[in-house]
Amino acid sequence: MIEINGVAHVILSVSEWPACRQFYERLLAFLGLTQAFAGEEMIYYVGGRTAIGVSKCAPAHEGQRFVQNSIGLHHVCFRARSRADVDAVHEFLQSTAARIVHGPEEGGWAPGYYSVLFEDPIGTRLEVNHVPGKGVLADSVSFNPGADYH
Repeated sequence: MIEINGVAHVILSVSEWPACRQFYERLLAFLGLTQAFAGEEMIYYVGGRTAIGVSKCAPAHEGQRFVQNSIGLHHVCFRARSRADVDAVHEFLQSTAARIVHGPEEGGWAPGYYSVLFEDPIGTRLEVNHVPGKGVLADSVSFNPGADYH
């Protein structure tokens, strides 16, 4: 057995490349990630022990949008350092092309769970959350997403 050191990177393939590229360049910079690469068909940002790449999808998929609950990615959640950071992301999102699914609110995923949920221009679901302390790894805490997870 090994103990991993986090998720190295997530790469998102998007249609509507110009709109999505602009959205992610603004969002990822706002989240404090540094642009490490910017090509004609891909951008790559690194920071906070996280890397996110966004690339133009294959031409055969250009007209498609993200489908929630389809095969593959459900959503990406960025961990914030404080509730105030979640609030700041929400405020920032109001100046973007994001569709805000829900503004900052508490949730039952872990004690103190606080998040904002939103979508990029093609409907890819993204979240920013804050969980104080050890979250579901704290003593006497369990994780149960329930049957109504969607």
